[in-house]
Amino acid sequence: MGWRNVPDYPPKPPGGTPPKLLDQVRDRVRRLGYAKRTELSYVHWVKRYILFHGKRHPRDMGKQEVEAFLTSLAVERGVAAATQNLALSAILFLYREVLAVPLPWLDDVARAKKPARLPVVLTRSEVQSMLEHTDGTAGMMLHLLYGTGMRLMECVRLRVKDVDFDLHQITVRDGKGGKDRVTMLPRSLAMSLRAHLAQVKSMHDTDLAAGYGAVWLPDALAVKYPNAAKAWGWQYVFPAAGISTDPRSGERRRHHVDEKQLQRQMRKAVLAAGIAKPATPHTLRHSFATHLLEGGYDIRTVQELLGHSDVSTTMIYTHVLNRGGRGVVSPLD
Repeated sequence: MGWRNVPDYPPKPPGGTPPKLLDQVRDRVRRLGYAKRTELSYVHWVKRYILFHGKRHPRDMGKQEVEAFLTSLAVERGVAAATQNLALSAILFLYREVLAVPLPWLDDVARAKKPARLPVVLTRSEVQSMLEHTDGTAGMMLHLLYGTGMRLMECVRLRVKDVDFDLHQITVRDGKGGKDRVTMLPRSLAMSLRAHLAQVKSMHDTDLAAGYGAVWLPDALAVKYPNAAKAWGWQYVFPAAGISTDPRSGERRRHHVDEKQLQRQMRKAVLAAGIAKPATPHTLRHSFATHLLEGGYDIRTVQELLGHSDVSTTMIYTHVLNRGGRGVVSPLD
């Protein structure tokens, strides 16, 4: 019996077909303005939760079933605490936002505790060696990640209007937690980034001539400003190589570059540089913060550049600086 055979709940009214439960989840996520990734993730975990319990409807289940599902993920699947919490967030969203079920047990479901681990950080020489093995657009983006401290998706979604060459700064829009912030534009990247944007502008002009050239705009700006989607300032700094179909609207347009390109190039560069650490693009953000603190910048400045709400989050890098006994003389010596 496939997923498509799951009966509708509540029963179909005469002459009408209510939307499927997963479609209701999608609609609610979009109405609240959540990201596409959140939509895909929530739909995935809600579906797995229902299938795990033999396609029983969530209205007929409760705390016991939720905890059984989360326990199965931890014991049988061995997933990380972050994955368990993501699954729980999806289930809570289903009950609170889609089904509007006021169940008191929702607040009693315990979240998995994340183990306290220090981030992986590359040394300055390791970063330099790794970056020497990168090239092309993905290589430029990896340089930018280390030079600005941006998160992977913040770099991927960067718009032309948010790069200020005169002030040598980049405005990061809608970062984690929906916050904006400002970080530096490395002077060593300015010339190559200008040349890159000149190529992107030429490609954008070609798209406009072919009847394309519009990009996705956030917060219904496309309705408020109909011409903004084709404006140069709103274009992605790192656009995709080809035109694709938007899965939500069905429109044909050029999206931003796939972040997997950066992840693949990072893996290749780390191997080519002979680095044994499990480094990812996010490692460059950790390295950015650690090297600034090593350079004598105060922790509040680093906090603002990273966009952390609480300085306690940034404090993790002070522990990294002391890792391995650095700054402490061993009694053997």
